[in-house]
Amino acid sequence: MGISLGILISGRGSNMLNIVKACLKKKINAEVKIVISNNTKSECLEKIKNKGFKIKIIQNKDFKNKELYEEKLSNVLKTEKVELVCLAGYTKILSEKFLKKWKNRVINIHPSLLPSFKGLNAQEKAFNYKVKYSGCTVHYVNEELDGGEIIDQRVVKIEKDDDIDSLKKKILKEEHKLYISVIDKLSKKGL
Repeated sequence: MGISLGILISGRGSNMLNIVKACLKKKINAEVKIVISNNTKSECLEKIKNKGFKIKIIQNKDFKNKELYEEKLSNVLKTEKVELVCLAGYTKILSEKFLKKWKNRVINIHPSLLPSFKGLNAQEKAFNYKVKYSGCTVHYVNEELDGGEIIDQRVVKIEKDDDIDSLKKKILKEEHKLYISVIDKLSKKGL
């Protein structure tokens, strides 16, 4: 059966689609139990709607406060028997309380070689800083923004003819490989 995944998204969802495809093609010993978005306009929801995956929209604006929103999120993940939560372009910062409940069971992918260039626009920051190498990192999520324990990284060389768009594409290509590799390792190791 493998490891049970819950994927949280907010935007395009290319990493989510990549994980879904890897599960369907049995490239990893994992099963996506649910995809949760906090954005009704997440582009990728249409793409998986007819593939038999459970999708749920849980918007923070529908709750009095963050605690109630996260309680609902946690309850849905537990109901679906999720073992590992994968953030894939999820733009909300999870609270310490939520992360304690899901300790070492929430992972994220970030488009830089952490600890460098935390937060938004990491690729632009790396490009503008004129670093020679950038890349991506999968890490456990803790209460510090992009500050959790690093699980694995992939390096991308920034060439002279790269612009921000080409760099983003190169990093995204490595993100797709890295996220699958990490989920595969975690499924074999066990949580």
